[in-house]
Amino acid sequence: MRKKKHIYCQYSSDYDIQFFDVDSMNIMWHGHYVKYLEMARCAFLESIHYHYDVMKSTGFAWPIVQLNVKYVKPALFRQKIRVHLALVEYETCIRFDYIITDIATGEKLTHANTTQVAVDMQTKEMLLQTPDSWQRAVQNAIDFQPLTKD
Repeated sequence: MRKKKHIYCQYSSDYDIQFFDVDSMNIMWHGHYVKYLEMARCAFLESIHYHYDVMKSTGFAWPIVQLNVKYVKPALFRQKIRVHLALVEYETCIRFDYIITDIATGEKLTHANTTQVAVDMQTKEMLLQTPDSWQRAVQNAIDFQPLTKD
């Protein structure tokens, strides 16, 4: 039996599927899902006051080193979607799990996850632990849920 992941913080963003994101069948092209994940991730980072400008000013780059997407049902032109993200790791890397749902029905359309690592911009070395400034930002988030020992 798989152990359930701990969720440190959660965030949701709503979007309308735009015409420029769909193909001739009015189905969102698979590559555009990543854009919606990025928009939700940026909104979350803004909400904890640790957006990419702050990351850069603290001397770190945060490349995505892993992306997984499972397409369950297609998103369609003009469909209203919700991108829900859950921060499931923040001390060694930034790992988010995402679920994209149809707002009207609650039906799951996609689930995904991303992993980002901190890279020191001067040395270009990848860190094995995230910087203190990031950890403090997460821990100060309104809905932060620390991991407790069972």
